[in-house]
Amino acid sequence: MVSEEQYLKRLDLTKYEGQDIYSDGDVEDDLFHLVRSEKPVEEILACDDRWAIFYHLTPMRRNLLEWYPFDRNSSLLEIGSGCGGMTGVFLDKVKMVQCVELSKRRASIAACRYHTYENLNIKVGNLNDMQFPERFEYVTLIGVLEYAGKFTKGENPYVDFLKQCKSYLKESGTLVIAIENRYGLKYWSGAVEDHTGRLFDGIEGYKDNPGVRTFGKVELEKTLHGIGFDRLEWYYPLPDYKIPEAVFSDQYLPTPADLASTSPSYSSERFSFFDESAAAQGLLENDCFGFFANSFLVFCHL
Repeated sequence: MVSEEQYLKRLDLTKYEGQDIYSDGDVEDDLFHLVRSEKPVEEILACDDRWAIFYHLTPMRRNLLEWYPFDRNSSLLEIGSGCGGMTGVFLDKVKMVQCVELSKRRASIAACRYHTYENLNIKVGNLNDMQFPERFEYVTLIGVLEYAGKFTKGENPYVDFLKQCKSYLKESGTLVIAIENRYGLKYWSGAVEDHTGRLFDGIEGYKDNPGVRTFGKVELEKTLHGIGFDRLEWYYPLPDYKIPEAVFSDQYLPTPADLASTSPSYSSERFSFFDESAAAQGLLENDCFGFFANSFLVFCHL
């Protein structure tokens, strides 16, 4: 059992305002107790088939960036670190990891998971209330940019948020973004939009302006170039960045065998309007795979 002293020493609560405004609900309490018990992840997943438990604990999430050659002597700022699904990769690969997480409950889960790591600090609270005296070689936004409309004020919160993230980088630093593609093939073929639960919501431009949104490749590229990221490396996790089985790029595209299955829909049952695998193969043959990829993984270089 992880003691309170062991996990609290990884948490910085000086900017925490006493209320978690982002949560998966009571399942996070169960997740905290499971992680604190120090049961092996394999044992937990074998006994509990809830989506939230699987998503936060599955080692498959590491596939997204396990392969990337991070500089081992570098520092990294993980914004929106959640329950630590990706934090373990960073702890294993860089010298110092500074996390920021809105939710104390989620941050406590991550602190329990990685209480033995000396290169971890987790600040709890809103990023907009924090200051960092140092600058980082890497800043990561894994499933975070899409929520900037909820937590950043201003007429253009997504651009303002990206500028803020850029300000935390050293001159030769890299911003790492993982996000769904609003024009992802799964959204055309019958999956509801991941954040709003509505069919075609992103494709139609988020008509109800819910404060959360994703982007197409061209608009995201223009935005990133516009704020000063001169070089972008694009990758395409399959079936998406959440539970990636493989990561492809324009230099190494998937084969028809890699496109043999229908994309999952995590929030609800999905429709199936056409043979998604056949459509994906046609897009591949016509050099359109990147535009319709379900997710993007982008390395943004200054």
